[in-house]
Amino acid sequence: MIGFAAVGGALSKLGVVAVACLAAVVVLDREPRRRALATVGALLLAPVLLVGDIWHSPQLEVVHRHPLFAGVAALVALLVVSAAAILIARRPAAFAILAVIALPFRVPIESGGITNNLLVPLYGVVAAGALAFAVPGLLGLAGVAPEAAEPPAGAARRDVRRLEWLLALCVLLYALQAIYSPDFEKALQNMVFFYVPFALLFGLLRRLAWSQRLLRTCVLVVAALAVLFALIGFVEYATKTLLLNPKLIAANDVHTYFVINSVFFDPDIFGRFLALAMILPAAGLLYVRRGREQLLTTLFLAILWAALVLTLSRSSLGALLVGLGMLAALRWNVSRTVVAAIVVAALGAAAVAASPTTFGLNQGTNGASAGRAGLVSGGVTMLGRRPLWGYGSGSFVSEFRKLHPGTSQSLAASHTIPVTIAAEQGTIGELAYLALVFAATVALLRRARADPPRAAVAAAFVALVFHTLLYADFLEDPDTWALLGIGAALALAARLPDADRTVPAADVAAVPA
Repeated sequence: MIGFAAVGGALSKLGVVAVACLAAVVVLDREPRRRALATVGALLLAPVLLVGDIWHSPQLEVVHRHPLFAGVAALVALLVVSAAAILIARRPAAFAILAVIALPFRVPIESGGITNNLLVPLYGVVAAGALAFAVPGLLGLAGVAPEAAEPPAGAARRDVRRLEWLLALCVLLYALQAIYSPDFEKALQNMVFFYVPFALLFGLLRRLAWSQRLLRTCVLVVAALAVLFALIGFVEYATKTLLLNPKLIAANDVHTYFVINSVFFDPDIFGRFLALAMILPAAGLLYVRRGREQLLTTLFLAILWAALVLTLSRSSLGALLVGLGMLAALRWNVSRTVVAAIVVAALGAAAVAASPTTFGLNQGTNGASAGRAGLVSGGVTMLGRRPLWGYGSGSFVSEFRKLHPGTSQSLAASHTIPVTIAAEQGTIGELAYLALVFAATVALLRRARADPPRAAVAAAFVALVFHTLLYADFLEDPDTWALLGIGAALALAARLPDADRTVPAADVAAVPA
């Protein structure tokens, strides 16, 4: 107990920097043994930092009162993770499938008086995959499986390498700028809950050998989950009841409209998942000409579109349009896509002008944007006061509430990622973020026009970036790291000689269907 309590102050800050360095090694290092050592170090240090941070908090009261029960629970969890690790070691493709299944599921856990919806199932999958790689690596064996071959040189390899360096830089910057943050606890939790496990996720997906069959299976899993969640949403709408989120239930009682969120805690997060799930198989409509596949894909998209409309998530609808526009530009002609986008924008502007009350424009800019305009203004003010290094990682809510006393914690949470980064990390962090987005877009888009899986991944990533401009969570979202890991692996495979390619060129068009 004393040992955990001692993990605080300067020691805790050093720990955050250390675990960020380990995550950076996992992303960057090509030598299996060093990567394995870094993986094990990150798996051990991250939970120690978390437990040290919340050791005296109410959520660990059961550990203090019933240490034997807590120990047994930890042992059971370790056994489950070990069993999954053995499965992944024998069948490496199982990691990708398990990760895709776990991506949407969040578990509400209270921390510091705030309920955080954490990706507990995904953490278990990542830990199992990391162990399946690290243990053989430490023993000098082959690893999880023969890693996907990489081209000796070329633009694709340079693009992916640049992406990896910028991902590692963003993780390290976040850790370093957490040192002077007034809300260090928030920064530590973000590092432990998001940056470190997702960096491990990226490293595993990036080095996995992606076959046509594995890609098809993952798309089918996403489609099945999306339909299931949509059906749950339809039941919610029909019965006017929600499974989760008491605040949203209260809001639905107040308003004349009803918003669904399925198994998610936020309609916008549900909408984001639906938008990404629609973009991936939509590539099949553009590249695959078989009538049966097109009919099934159209039916699937119609079901998800109906659910997306019931979320009333404008940011998700916009993300879907951006993603579909990117697919169209890759499949056909950029100039025609731009013209079509202008027409759609003009029709949207006409609809808003015809009925401003429907879109909330009568409430002013801040009301129409659900408070985002005020958050953006506050973030710009914070940037102006500390333009170079910002207030520190995770500090947006605490500093915004100082500017606007009386604002609740939920209403002070930023919903525009570039502004959040600018306020917390200043120009230094903003430049790193912009460089990462640019490098990722280049790596995913280069030579993707004739490659349907790569086009689908690139379009989904661009849609996700757009969604973060209107909502939240960029590197805090596992979808970002998953898309980048898979996209980087496919980009490298596309540059290999035909004999070494993981995804055969002759069969690749059939993957989205």
